[in-house]
Amino acid sequence: MSINNIKRVKSSEIELKDRLVSIQRVAKVTKGGRTFSFSAIVVVGDENGVVGYGLGKAKEVTEAIAKGVDDAKKNLIKVPVIKGTVPHPQLGKFSGGSVLIKPAASGTGVLAGGAMRAVLESAGVTDVLAKSTGSSNPHNVVKATIDALTKMRDAYTVAQHRGVDLNKVFNG
Repeated sequence: MSINNIKRVKSSEIELKDRLVSIQRVAKVTKGGRTFSFSAIVVVGDENGVVGYGLGKAKEVTEAIAKGVDDAKKNLIKVPVIKGTVPHPQLGKFSGGSVLIKPAASGTGVLAGGAMRAVLESAGVTDVLAKSTGSSNPHNVVKATIDALTKMRDAYTVAQHRGVDLNKVFNG
């Protein structure tokens, strides 16, 4: 059953904060020597349930970051955040990277590393347990985390999708 749960958001309507996840220097060897360029992966979010990621490539670091931010603003999604945590445990996968995201009690904090932390904090999640398995490549981890977050559904969405009352979702 394929459910398209991605809710697109327009970047002009909200105030977004950007976080740099990683910068890589790439060398292209030519007859005249090495030519360096930079690639930057950036995550943007309003810390209230909206998050997106983007990749920027340029000859200068600042240009690469700016391009990454512009790309991230084009790929925004809405994530259900309930009382500062995610609604249910979820696996996310992209290429070699896979992540597990679990809800946590209030006061736990964001127990996630590196690239996952940037995505979850930008989405506005304050309490979560997360584990990254497989590839530690920041590109794959960010995309796997976004995949897990797009699969998240809150109780209201489930009730609406099934066509039943909200109490029926919880009480059977």
